Amino acid sequence: MSNRDALLRDVFGFESFRLGQAEIVDCVAAGQNALAIMPTGGGKSLCFQLPALMRDGVTVVISPLIALMRDQVRALREAGVEAGALTSGNTPEETDQVYEALDAGRLKLLYMAPERLAAGSAMNLLRRINVSLIAVDEAHCVSQWGHDFRPDYLRIGELRRALNVPLAAFTATADQETRDEIVERLFQDEKPTIFLRGFDRPNIHLNFAAKDGPRRQILDFADARKGQSGIVYCGTRAKTEVLAKALRDAGHAATHYHGGMQAEDRRITEARFQREDGLIVVATVAFGMGIDKPDIRWVAHADLPKSIEAYYQEIGRAGRDGAAAETLTLFGPEDIRLRRSQIDEGLAPPERRAADHGRLNALLGLAEALRCRRETLLGYFGESDIKCGKCDLCDVPPMTFDGTLAVRKALSAILRTNEGFGAGHLIDILLGNETDKVMGRNHDQLPTFGVGKEYSRPQWQAIFRQMMGHDLIRPDAERHGALQMTDAARPILRDEATIELRQDTIKAAKRRPAVKSMVSEEDAPLLSALKAKRRALAEQAAVPAYIIFPDRTLIEMAEARPKTLDDMARINGIGAKKLERYGDAFLSVVAQDAPEMHPTRRKLAGKEAGNVYDRLMEVQADLSRGLAGTDKPLSCSASQLAKVAQLRGGDQLAIERVLGDRKAERFGAAFLDVLREAG
Repeated sequence: MSNRDALLRDVFGFESFRLGQAEIVDCVAAGQNALAIMPTGGGKSLCFQLPALMRDGVTVVISPLIALMRDQVRALREAGVEAGALTSGNTPEETDQVYEALDAGRLKLLYMAPERLAAGSAMNLLRRINVSLIAVDEAHCVSQWGHDFRPDYLRIGELRRALNVPLAAFTATADQETRDEIVERLFQDEKPTIFLRGFDRPNIHLNFAAKDGPRRQILDFADARKGQSGIVYCGTRAKTEVLAKALRDAGHAATHYHGGMQAEDRRITEARFQREDGLIVVATVAFGMGIDKPDIRWVAHADLPKSIEAYYQEIGRAGRDGAAAETLTLFGPEDIRLRRSQIDEGLAPPERRAADHGRLNALLGLAEALRCRRETLLGYFGESDIKCGKCDLCDVPPMTFDGTLAVRKALSAILRTNEGFGAGHLIDILLGNETDKVMGRNHDQLPTFGVGKEYSRPQWQAIFRQMMGHDLIRPDAERHGALQMTDAARPILRDEATIELRQDTIKAAKRRPAVKSMVSEEDAPLLSALKAKRRALAEQAAVPAYIIFPDRTLIEMAEARPKTLDDMARINGIGAKKLERYGDAFLSVVAQDAPEMHPTRRKLAGKEAGNVYDRLMEVQADLSRGLAGTDKPLSCSASQLAKVAQLRGGDQLAIERVLGDRKAERFGAAFLDVLREAG
């Protein structure tokens, strides 16, 4: 028996390799550069852990999450392998043990976060400990425009050259563009051997559903799998806590997890998830990448993921043991609108934004697919001839219908209103509803008024959602989310192409009680902008925001959209003095002119911190009365927000120093999210 096979059996307990592992292990053990793209659960970690034992010296493993490192170090130590991690989550005793093992020459694998490479002391350490191999886990994090970009991954190529050792990179999510970027940034002129081991996870059942009471949908999904370990991914920290409580109230063992929690609380949750059977963790994407729990039986998304790569990676955390696992991904027009605006309002150059829209289109194509989802998903990664039988569309083929006429009617309504309105107002036109907004703009005189009465409002909402999913229409970030037509829609409008839509989602649309929101979904972006203006003026005057205008005045302003001071004067709560003092400022927001900047904000103009400041303002507005909206109003000064905006990275202590304990308690976690998103 070879040394390789003996180590495989004696240390790791496997009699044989999984498909493709042996070739990668041999390549890495021979000291060759390698890039391996393997499905989640395909055994990537073995492909660098086993060669580390076959080679002299220390293998340095660059990994993005503390949880991932702790799990792998724990498993290696249980297997009798000397391994350690240097992370910010270490206790002093743990760090001392790592250095002691290094000095004694016992340590075989040293795990480090990429951020540690920025310190000169890290390079000095690595130069003296006889590093013989660098392994990079989650290598897609080096892609500057990917969904998990980590800036410090860009230092790894320099580290490889400085140490002059081979490098092995591993990832489960890399399309051709990302693979090319990994090779360029990590290997430069020394091209690696590339192993592409496929993306199919045939044990995972794929399922998407349009949002129709999403909390109930998640609860129903969990109820049908009671006692099984699962993960529910949410788009916000607040939602993780609310949904975890709802699951507990329904009799499930459930807890939440997000980046705003104390490190010890996160560690307790991770330990519980590893230890307890049947625990559900409701989390942001901060959870899971490093959780090597083999028996996760299901993964649900309460909100649409950021990209098809993110989706693939997140569902891949289910069924790592090879047994059957299930997924559910909920999506709705608000998710699509959010993802589009995140791309359009980002700092990326136009060509990159176009590529990001393409990635989102791929995910939306999967969500709105009419045929096998696995075929659609794996086709994106370049695989074909896939046999499925493990997705909702293969289980029950969807009913479709020729939606060309309905789509043309919707596009006509969009164009005849100069692409200036959201779905709610457009549906009123199509249904022939004589609302104040319709009548006030003479939209009852349009040829499209009342031409869509064959569908109900919920059915039209489903049609508009599918149009967004097919990238026929997009929200315009500069016009408060108004829908605009894309080039892809023009052949349909000109009767040069047809389109199929899903009949079952139309027929299943039910009338439900209206969500109690401050304004309609189409007016919500403008209301947020008006609130931001109010907050800036209130800070300048050092008065509470309601002194400028109460909420009900801003709501009416967002709905009426006054064009002149005369129009503004007709809104409740605006007297002559306030009209004189504030009328022009708020008209500029409604008219979408560049609003007057707060002096503190003006100092950040043209800088990345300026965009961060704006996001902090939005987050602060959402939390001004706490998560439940019932606490006493609280806000930060402009100077405090500016200081936070200029902080680098996520540092709770730094935020506490700027804001003080009381404000940090309310805003700190959300502000940290903004800083981390900004990178």
